[in-house]
Amino acid sequence: MTGTPVVRTAEGEWSRGDRAKAAAKLMLGWVALLWLLEVADVVSGHALDGFGIVPRTPSELVDVVPASFIHFGFAHLAANSVPLLILGFLAALGGIRRFVAVCALVIVADGLGVWLISPSGTNTAGASGLVFGLFGFLLLTGFVERRPLGVVVGLLVAAVWGGSMLAGLAPTQSGVSWQGHLVGLVAGVAAAFVLGRREGGAALRTRRATQGPQEGGWYRP
Repeated sequence: MTGTPVVRTAEGEWSRGDRAKAAAKLMLGWVALLWLLEVADVVSGHALDGFGIVPRTPSELVDVVPASFIHFGFAHLAANSVPLLILGFLAALGGIRRFVAVCALVIVADGLGVWLISPSGTNTAGASGLVFGLFGFLLLTGFVERRPLGVVVGLLVAAVWGGSMLAGLAPTQSGVSWQGHLVGLVAGVAAAFVLGRREGGAALRTRRATQGPQEGGWYRP
């Protein structure tokens, strides 16, 4: 007895509703954690502000990751919460494991970039580097993977947040780390190519393996 071979993955068995629920829970939990940390920061007399990144100080390398979870006041956190929630949700719809990989790449690259190129005597923290990274990832991943829906999402993201993202890259805003924004954006674009091609290629190989030859030959990449 023969049948069509099926390639399965743990995430591939999820329905769209399952993915949406998982993405929503993840991002709501993430943003809630940031607010809890800011409450703890205020209660402790801003003791957590020390987890920001002071550039080119070797001991500050341990703060490369924690800095993305710390904010300098509730206004700072509020400005990052909505874009992080929405952009994170959209990115996580493509798969939780890949989303975690994208976030890890952006957070580490952004933290190291801030450590290397930020002005001396500054202390940088906040999730905005990750927000810019998710923006860059969503902007290009649909084109990289050749998915029409992903392209539409990228265009919508550009239409809604493109202006504010460009403004955040301007080096004229006092107290704003345009360096962190720029490095985060570049890291997100890199993640779209590094992780997007892998996912797109796997999907193509799965289609070719499960659907077999068409008239005129095998499916072409």
